[in-house]
Amino acid sequence: MANDTIRFFGLGLGPGNPDYMTVRARRILETADRLVHFCKRGRRGSARTIADAIVGEDPEREIALVYPVTTEIPADHPDYAAALNPFYEEAAAGLLAEIEAGRTVAVLSEGDPFFYGSFMHLWWRLKDKVPTEVVPAVSGMSGAWTRAGAPITWGDDVLTIVPGTLPEAELTRRLSGTDAAVVMKLGRNLPKVRAALSTAGLLERAIYVERATMAEEKIIPLPEMPEDFDAPYFSLIIVPGQGRRV
Repeated sequence: MANDTIRFFGLGLGPGNPDYMTVRARRILETADRLVHFCKRGRRGSARTIADAIVGEDPEREIALVYPVTTEIPADHPDYAAALNPFYEEAAAGLLAEIEAGRTVAVLSEGDPFFYGSFMHLWWRLKDKVPTEVVPAVSGMSGAWTRAGAPITWGDDVLTIVPGTLPEAELTRRLSGTDAAVVMKLGRNLPKVRAALSTAGLLERAIYVERATMAEEKIIPLPEMPEDFDAPYFSLIIVPGQGRRV
């Protein structure tokens, strides 16, 4: 499929610092007719903020998709899906109308679009209806372990990636059988994640990373963090492996 036929893009913008954006992503960011970003009510989305260094505010090009809920309802509660399903259906229909009108639509994604990205819910609904391209990016976890100076896997280390939203027992089970780990989606889940890491014997190696590559970046060994630390949702914990060195 020729690139000039593509009207729908999932645009990975990287971990935060726009210097980590790919040339392909920047080119589409500068030329797309519509720039779509997810956000909480009353706030600009994180991905749109990353794009500020390349394209300033442009109301004619921007489409903000405002989440009906974020962390107010647990993700495994039926009300969560009941609120988000129609939201994604309506958003996909609106973007399809833009594409059918001949416009190119780029959905901005923090990190990589296919890694825990909200874009995937739109992609799933539109991929068989319109020509689509997903532009990969440096992921948030890659930015985190690089900025922390912590090679994540050595030799035959096995890396496990888990969302902090899992129950503590399941987190412990997953973490207990791995050599290296990344725990995503912290926020209010941090105390539970800390307890699971401790039970799994990984707490001493764990490193907390917040807003990797950005000006507000924080990198703190997890054992040194206060118990009542208020972590944002878009923070993570890395546990570097200790595998074969030659």
